[in-house]
Amino acid sequence: SLWLGDGRRAVARFESDETLRADAVDALGSLRALGMTVHMASGDAAGRVAGIASRLSIDTALARQSPEAKLAYVRALQARGRVVAMVGDGINDAPVLAGADVSIAIGSGAALAQRAGDIVLTGSSLARIAQAASLARRTRTVIRQNLGWALAYNVVALPAAVTGIVPPWMAALGMSLSSLAVTLNALRLARAVP
Repeated sequence: SLWLGDGRRAVARFESDETLRADAVDALGSLRALGMTVHMASGDAAGRVAGIASRLSIDTALARQSPEAKLAYVRALQARGRVVAMVGDGINDAPVLAGADVSIAIGSGAALAQRAGDIVLTGSSLARIAQAASLARRTRTVIRQNLGWALAYNVVALPAAVTGIVPPWMAALGMSLSSLAVTLNALRLARAVP
């Protein structure tokens, strides 16, 4: 509640209620489908945090968390071997965004949070968080495939070219085709994120 008065008596009282973003439930479902565990650390009162956590099916929800307490919680998760992605939008989130392994700032949030974020969501959809995680995983897979192909090709082709088994023109053509294969494989990432 917010009270308005002249110092002697109250003139008006304003009630505010937090509403969930329309896509919050679906966004968290997408993150869980990727195998992620969702935690909530908020500076808000325990009742509000418990209510939101219940509506979002979040098991671990911490209330009345200062920026230092949020950062300590992230550090504790990291000490247990967890890779932590933090999503935040406020000035108080900047220290913990900077301390997370991956930090995602909401574009409509505070400028300081945006500067601390590795990723800044430019749209209003929370679904982009899961899309970014999915794209990062696909990118890692393609990088590994490309490195594997390049290593295998060079282990076979270089000795063959050096020993004269393969003529230089064929080795050069093979290298160009290998580079083309790696490039085409990387271009698969341009497909729309599911």
